[in-house]
Amino acid sequence: MTLKDKLLAQRIYLLLGALFITSLVVSNLIFQKFFYWYPFDIEIFGTKLFEISVGILPYPITFLITDLISEIYGKKKANQIVVVGIFASLFSVLIIYIANIVPATDWSPVNDKLFSTVFGQTILAVGASMMAYLLAQFFDIQIYHYWKRLTKGKHLWLRNNFSTFLSQFVDTFTVLILLCSFSIIDWDKFYGLLIAGFLFKIFIALIDTPFLYLGVYLFRKRFNLKINEEISLDSQNLNI
Repeated sequence: MTLKDKLLAQRIYLLLGALFITSLVVSNLIFQKFFYWYPFDIEIFGTKLFEISVGILPYPITFLITDLISEIYGKKKANQIVVVGIFASLFSVLIIYIANIVPATDWSPVNDKLFSTVFGQTILAVGASMMAYLLAQFFDIQIYHYWKRLTKGKHLWLRNNFSTFLSQFVDTFTVLILLCSFSIIDWDKFYGLLIAGFLFKIFIALIDTPFLYLGVYLFRKRFNLKINEEISLDSQNLNI
């Protein structure tokens, strides 16, 4: 691979990282709005099926990106993105915390009460989300590479879905446990939201499999990669 190709691969990696961090931070900021997504009126444990937080909408993108990075750039780079995402989320919490304690003017379109209502629970939510996120993402990366080694780089759909299904369950279960423990969500909604959230994430994971295949295909074609071959972004290999 030429130096030009490796620099291009590095820029794409940074772009994927930006999309990953944006999706993660936004999901933590908008989580308090819930919506009902399903054409049929079905209830599970007193909660309508797919009555879920809008924070779930960008979250599956993070798992698609880490799977793509795992496949093309390797386990180390995928773990690095996870760590950077955690830092970005914690930094966003600090900014929100400061913004929340600064008093609003009497003419401010958004007063203290309204701002606190929308963002006041963000600190607890991000804390809960980060613990769930840590477990889920590291589960996802570990399982993904386990199946990759086992299948010798073949059967991309298998490692993508197996890793995502388990990691999404871990994420959904952990974050709901913590949110209910902090009284952000009532316990009577726990089982319904767990099933609804997990089923929705499985549905999204199945949908994103063709996009993962497309991404991997484009990478392999552009950079002439063989099956199971990864791009190295080490500074020595980039001559910088």
